[in-house]
Amino acid sequence: MKKILFQLLAKTNKLLLPRYSQRDITRLSKFDKVLVAYRYWVTLHAIEK
Repeated sequence: MKKILFQLLAKTNKLLLPRYSQRDITRLSKFDKVLVAYRYWVTLHAIEK
């Protein structure tokens, strides 16, 4: 159940939130860094075995 929830969150994040893969992470604003950390946290939990 938990894994399915995180997989759903990951898919919605992919559609709704901006992508930061082409940007220099050191030049992001604090809010953008929080979004990157949130996406990372959700991705880790979505692929957890």
